Amino acid sequence: MTVRRDFKEPARCRPDLVIGRDELFTAARDQLTRGGSVLLHGPAGIGKSTVLRALAADYGEAARTVLRCSATESESHLPFLALADLFGLVLDEISDKLPVAQRTALESALTGRGESTLQRDGLALRLAVLSALRALAAAGPVLLVADDLQWLDSASAELLGFAARRLGDTPVQLLCAVRTEEQEYDRHLRASPPDTLAVRLNPLSRAQVSALLDHRGYTDLPRSTMREIHRTSGGNPLFALELGRALGESPTPPRPGEPLPVPTSLRALVLSRLDMLSDEARRTLLVASAGARPTLALLHAAGRENAEAETAQAAALGLLATEPEGPAVRFAHPLISAALYAEAPAQERRAAHAALSTAASDPIERARNLALATTGTDPEVAARLAEAAALARDRGAPSVAASLGLLAARHTPPDGAPAPDERRLQAAEDAITAGEVDLARDIAREVLTRATVPAERIRAWEVVIEAAGQSLGEVDAVFPQALADAGDDPRLLALVHYRLAWRKLIVEGDFAEAREEAAHTADLAARGDDRRTELMALSFQASTETLMGHPNAPTTIKRALREPQDPYVACHHNGAGAARFRWLLMSDQLPEARSTITALLREVRRRGMVESEVHFQRFLAETELRSGHCGRALDLARESLRLARDSGIGLGASAMLASLAEASGGDVDRALALAREAAGKAEEDGDQMYVSRALAALGHAQLVAGDAAGAVGSLRRVRELEQGLGITDPARGRWQGDLAEALVRVGEPGEAQDVIDVTREHALRLGRESVLAVLDRAEALVRAARGDHEAALSRLTSVQDRLAKLGYGLEEARAAFALAMLRTGRPGPTSYDEAARLFRRCRALPWLRQVDAAIAAAAPETVAVPPRTAPPSDALEGLASMERQVAALVMEGATNREIAARLFISVKTVEATLTRVYRKLGIRSRVDIVRLAAGRHAK
Repeated sequence: MTVRRDFKEPARCRPDLVIGRDELFTAARDQLTRGGSVLLHGPAGIGKSTVLRALAADYGEAARTVLRCSATESESHLPFLALADLFGLVLDEISDKLPVAQRTALESALTGRGESTLQRDGLALRLAVLSALRALAAAGPVLLVADDLQWLDSASAELLGFAARRLGDTPVQLLCAVRTEEQEYDRHLRASPPDTLAVRLNPLSRAQVSALLDHRGYTDLPRSTMREIHRTSGGNPLFALELGRALGESPTPPRPGEPLPVPTSLRALVLSRLDMLSDEARRTLLVASAGARPTLALLHAAGRENAEAETAQAAALGLLATEPEGPAVRFAHPLISAALYAEAPAQERRAAHAALSTAASDPIERARNLALATTGTDPEVAARLAEAAALARDRGAPSVAASLGLLAARHTPPDGAPAPDERRLQAAEDAITAGEVDLARDIAREVLTRATVPAERIRAWEVVIEAAGQSLGEVDAVFPQALADAGDDPRLLALVHYRLAWRKLIVEGDFAEAREEAAHTADLAARGDDRRTELMALSFQASTETLMGHPNAPTTIKRALREPQDPYVACHHNGAGAARFRWLLMSDQLPEARSTITALLREVRRRGMVESEVHFQRFLAETELRSGHCGRALDLARESLRLARDSGIGLGASAMLASLAEASGGDVDRALALAREAAGKAEEDGDQMYVSRALAALGHAQLVAGDAAGAVGSLRRVRELEQGLGITDPARGRWQGDLAEALVRVGEPGEAQDVIDVTREHALRLGRESVLAVLDRAEALVRAARGDHEAALSRLTSVQDRLAKLGYGLEEARAAFALAMLRTGRPGPTSYDEAARLFRRCRALPWLRQVDAAIAAAAPETVAVPPRTAPPSDALEGLASMERQVAALVMEGATNREIAARLFISVKTVEATLTRVYRKLGIRSRVDIVRLAAGRHAK
């Protein structure tokens, strides 16, 4: 099909189906914009056609003529078919521009009115295709879009390759896609123009597969199922969508431990080669597909005596990947294993699992296979599965423990001890630890439909509340039911009141009430002899007091750290270790804070505690950021955000910290986007505590981006929110210095000083030395804005030294930068070298760019007014303080950029202030300011 720009097709936007291909899409789009060609390649189903269509829609408007063809395997034997698709509709337009011999050969090939072959008309046809493209290009750019090059008929492929290699500077571009495995695209690249960019489409990540399925409407799949879809599909978007569709159409989800159902559409892609295997080789592969980590030794132990020969046969057919350096038996694609297992009769599957239940060396694997080989309830099998789940828990594999626990419950008789629901609840708690909150919530709600024992019901309610994460407002109806179930049992009441304390903080935003609720919980737990809940409540109380700036915080932390301790609480992200870390960080003890959080992160990774890992990774990033290690902080913050997106846990908090890291060491535009995402997530969750943190990150990013007015708007709201929440410790968010600096930039030094004075009072009370230093830096900017430059210079020099001693590298560099800007245009040293050196040491790229901009702004500019040392005071009567300062600097011959640098305000603020000066003085330009002052001075 041919589309000409003359037809004025309506503009189309890039389809939103291109998920997870942003960098690839941008690179290909840039290549086309430069006039080059693009060859997309990758395996079947990887998304080449989707990206091809999106690129063609996005870039096609730039071409006058778009030629299209899409080959199929069934038509690949028909000569010149692709050529007919490409040129059929434009033949009349170009035929009279071709030499007779070329026109005749091309018309014969396209219309079939006369026999034409490459052997007989080879040169004429080749030249005709080249001439046709040149003729079209003479009227405007040409884009040739070809999908599935591997099915292109050989005659068309030869002719297009001949023309492509000879187009030279002719404005003809190729946008093609070809199915390949590994690096087999070379021959197609050789048939493309010399400037062709080869772009390989790789598998999607788990988060990208999840986004793709969400886009297609498969939104109710648990994260554990999503993880299995990603594993089985190998990140292939077509395979993932087909698996998602099959699950959506299935009346019952797969049971724990069982692979996903593989739809017929996908089985056909991989099972055709299985027909070439012997029956024994197929049975050997079935055993391999049933095993978690199959090896030749395992296959031998499972009774497959000829495993070497049979796996070699499968490898020769491309079903297995060769592993020359190890004994593992690995399928060429996970889908092959899944399809083979799904195709096998249930009896053969159970036989394979039975063989593996005795052959496997790992007790967890033996128990899993025993369960899948057994039908019905069996107390002995259930007990072995429960033991295996406990072993997996100890190994730090809570996801495996949850799966085994559910299998144990399934094989437990109704009157068994422990009861089936007790084992289900343990599985739900393991799922929470593993970050599989959807699975945990579903298990707990199922148990609640039949549980009558108060302890079991409270345990299930706890899982439901925990699964809600920061969205506690969504489970408000749970709390009255849970309190009713708890009755007057202090142990059960403590569990409910601990969750109510969190609700007070997150939903109501009331720190004081949350603190009181936590203290009440600790008392109830002590009465009920529940040390774990008592420690969790004390830890929560300590964290709340720390954030509030409450004087009891150190004492409560000591209570939470007293023996006896609970190993779970000690490393939990809401436990005593985390509370101590927050205190250390807010008290400027950065080295000890770093060692504390590093140890905690190591322990939760060992235990497989996903939610705690997300938070601790973020805490470590925050510590590195405050220490001025911006590159390290950025890496950690991005990893925390990736893990949060993957698990669905702590997304808003991770996006907030990633925004701060991007603004300090990465990309400011990304910082702005992440901060807005974090604020939106907090608003959506009704999380009052994190709304202010997200807005503080947004204000900081806006300040770094040069949007002082936007920063003021965001940070003023933070100030209002934290006053309402009762947060008085400025070390919590450290936004006050940014607000004061932004206020100075927009010409509001009075309000800036007020922010500084109020914050300083709290910082002095709590001994927050780094906060005091940052406030002094901000106050130096206020003094400079008011004309007291000497005091400002002295203050900044002191601040830089104090921040260096405290270990706040980035804040130290910001003080050096402010010092260099203040010296610009004044006698004495004005070098930005020190600030640049310190920012480079921090890897603070956005700040380095600001240094470059300041150096450029300080370059000498031609000024058409004579300089004056000082204006007469009566020349500026009636002007406000900021207006007088701006006018005075104009009289000294300063440019708008120099004035902005001297007064620490934006150029836009200078321009707006000058406009007010002109209006008040009845003049039109800066030259008139000097003339007016000079005339009055002469009097």
